[in-house]
Amino acid sequence: MHGLRVVTTPDYYRRQVRETPDSELVNLAEFIPGIILDIRYATAANLLGRPLYQAPKAFLRRPAAAALRAVQEELATVGIGLKVFDAYRPYSATVAFYDHVRDETYAAPPWRGSRHNRGCAVDVTLVSLSTGEELAMPTDFDDLTPAAHADFSEVSALAQLNRAVLRAVMSRHCFEQYPGEWWHFDHKCWENQDLMDLEFADLQA
Repeated sequence: MHGLRVVTTPDYYRRQVRETPDSELVNLAEFIPGIILDIRYATAANLLGRPLYQAPKAFLRRPAAAALRAVQEELATVGIGLKVFDAYRPYSATVAFYDHVRDETYAAPPWRGSRHNRGCAVDVTLVSLSTGEELAMPTDFDDLTPAAHADFSEVSALAQLNRAVLRAVMSRHCFEQYPGEWWHFDHKCWENQDLMDLEFADLQA
């Protein structure tokens, strides 16, 4: 694991949670009313063409999950909600992504790990609460082109507006947008959390 400290045993994780409750990875579908999940890494509809997750679930550390719930509540006042593509990602999945992509702009290298592996990063877009349809954005999720960059300007005015709304609301709740991907946001709590390589089932055992 390139000399990194990575949590690989459920017992160690559960001991961490007992000692530091904020380290708990919470299930977003249970924690955030009305949130929509589109976990493509639990299907073959992703960059690798095969499932990487055993279940279509999304988890974040408790402070990040609470912040995302506040985002959802604020957006709901104007008829908008969140759709989550990915959240906590096991370290082994990050290794598989990097081996496939080989580009640090779009995939965290194994020698550094990802903030997804710490349970503090989330990939999201906006949806209409009335229809459930995604709002216009510059690209689809996991588009590995410059058009996906957070400051790419050659997109429709509507897509630019929706991207700006997403960024502004996430920022108000302590999420920072990753420059290379308009959908990727890191919560400020990431520096206090370990890299993890546990399956989703281990988090709720």
